[in-house]
Amino acid sequence: MKRQFDSKPDADVSRQEITSVMTALEPDQLISTKEHHHCPRRRLTRTEMILFWALRVYLVFMVGVVVYQIWTSVR
Repeated sequence: MKRQFDSKPDADVSRQEITSVMTALEPDQLISTKEHHHCPRRRLTRTEMILFWALRVYLVFMVGVVVYQIWTSVR
């Protein structure tokens, strides 16, 4: 007997069928389904953490450069 609620999708189920089922669910059913199949956050390596912090610092620096350029062009 096949299990009724299998967490692993079958190979013959298309993405369109999954989308149509997801859109047919009520909001509370959708929330319940998403909580049941929750994926935890990925643990990042030290290199990835350094890379993301470098990107944050770069972003803050570039926002400062853009604000400075706008400020000098207005004056």
